[in-house]
Amino acid sequence: MEQDVECPAIVKHPTNHNTTTKKQKLPKQAREEIPKFSRTGERDKRRQTQRYVRKDGKCNVHHGNVRETYRYFTDIFTTLVDLKWGFNLFIFVLVYTVTWLLFGFAWWLIAYVRGDLDHLSDNQWVPCVNNLNSFVAAFLFSIETETTIGYGYRVITDQCPEGILLLLIQSVLGSIVNAFMVGCMFVKISQPKKRAETLVFSTSAVISMRDERLCLMFRVGDLRNSHIVEASIRAKLIKSKQTKEGEFIPLNQTDINVGYNTGDDRLFLVSPLIICHEINQHSPFWDISQAYIASEELEIVVILEGMVEATGMTCQARSSYVSSEIKWGYRFTPVLTLEDGFYEVDYNSFHDIYETNTPSCSARELADMSNRARMPITWSLASKLSQQGFPDAQENTQDTKTGVIDEDDGLKSNMADDWNNLEQTAERNGDVANIESESKV
Repeated sequence: MEQDVECPAIVKHPTNHNTTTKKQKLPKQAREEIPKFSRTGERDKRRQTQRYVRKDGKCNVHHGNVRETYRYFTDIFTTLVDLKWGFNLFIFVLVYTVTWLLFGFAWWLIAYVRGDLDHLSDNQWVPCVNNLNSFVAAFLFSIETETTIGYGYRVITDQCPEGILLLLIQSVLGSIVNAFMVGCMFVKISQPKKRAETLVFSTSAVISMRDERLCLMFRVGDLRNSHIVEASIRAKLIKSKQTKEGEFIPLNQTDINVGYNTGDDRLFLVSPLIICHEINQHSPFWDISQAYIASEELEIVVILEGMVEATGMTCQARSSYVSSEIKWGYRFTPVLTLEDGFYEVDYNSFHDIYETNTPSCSARELADMSNRARMPITWSLASKLSQQGFPDAQENTQDTKTGVIDEDDGLKSNMADDWNNLEQTAERNGDVANIESESKV
């Protein structure tokens, strides 16, 4: 797999007096890539680690220069649900208050046009609404009509067709407003975001050997007794890269296989589980060693999804690990113990790790060394000699293999003689050092 190489954009600094003007014409991303020099003229190489996803799961991305803001209003329901609680409650109160005021003004206007306010003391006059003598009374009647309280003091009469029409309009619109706002508040309250607060990830990810293979591991757990149904886990490597054509891709996302082919990514999350990613030739960590992780800027984003057992709604919990939080040569401390008739989970040790013997080389180098260790020495040396131009290497190899297979003492002595002849021939030509260095590579 092609290794991602981070190559920041290079911006030349103009030396004339138009430096500030030209810098302002550059895009925002290019302006940020311009190095800042200190008073001594040295570039500050210390760069603070910038997360793509914070530890609490919130994405550290802000959308700027959005010109098509009308799209937020086309989906007004989702926009209201996504607002913070303070704004949401303010809009909730504002909508009802404005609705009551508008219809209150409409009832007062009908009474004013009909002349009901001029015949308050006339018992023979039939008003549109009984006992409606001011704007405040019309506002209260509007509240009673829309909320269907019905105190009985103010009531509409049958001699007012325009009032009957307004009553129908307010009843229908009031029901729509109630359905919209109450539905918005219900969805806001029942959002499964808070359920993700009880889904925990280990503070560190570790890399160590498991079943003779180098593996990347992290731990997940659920603090509640009500389980997550159909839980699944995903992982992404976030790292900038440059393509072979020279295109720079910031924050490139590469999939990390955590058991998609074997089904290990579907979890039965009853007790804490250690999620394992085997570093093989298909892994983005195939060529990454301990020294590489310590010096490079990369981030691993993990996503846990599932349905809440109590509500049936889908929730998602996220976390991330930057390079400083990936511990090479460590394992997680066990947290599950068998008690009298049940298993107990000790969450005090959930984030604890301990050091273990782990090679510091990359998985590729480790696989190459393992293959060389299993390779017959005589075959390896003979093949190197044949590459150096020795015509008798293949014949000597066949004799040597014959001596290895046959248990006869005479054949073993012949194998030893052939091996000594090969060593003497290589020493005379000064190629033993070259062969050993190439074998190490």
